[in-house]
Amino acid sequence: MESMTISEKARIYASEKHRATNHMYDQYPYEFHLQMVVNAAKQFLHLIPTEAQHNVLAGCWVHDVIEDARETYNDVKKALNEDVAELAYALTNDKGRNRSERAGEKYYEGIKNTPYATFIKLCDRIANVTHSKNTGSRMLAVYRKENSAFIEKLHDEKYMEVIQYLENLLSV
Repeated sequence: MESMTISEKARIYASEKHRATNHMYDQYPYEFHLQMVVNAAKQFLHLIPTEAQHNVLAGCWVHDVIEDARETYNDVKKALNEDVAELAYALTNDKGRNRSERAGEKYYEGIKNTPYATFIKLCDRIANVTHSKNTGSRMLAVYRKENSAFIEKLHDEKYMEVIQYLENLLSV
């Protein structure tokens, strides 16, 4: 295990934790979604400094582990490292009764204030939109409706290539 990269350790950790809580993505094991997020990130990884790339990919793997798999910030930090735990924490929805309460101003502020969390959130949305398009999910309409506010909250010039890709994906 010592020779594994942090992103490989994160893949194993996140997969095990989501499996342990029977967390699914539609009819698929949750790793299916996590792999889609990682694939989107790899497509735009050139936007991330080389020294941060493995932690960012690890962040993609664990972005839902606190929110959905009963893990804590300290669990992630112990299993991986502090930078990856910060990403998982920033990408964890707030408590709320509905989508807008769970992803309110404080949530987006936490993402914007955590290096690379915006990048991962954009990759997460690309994965969700792609899956919704591929399956004819009603969520596609939700993502289209939310997109201008979503982009406004996460706008970052560094990630314009990712934002444009997402917008193109939603326009077709």
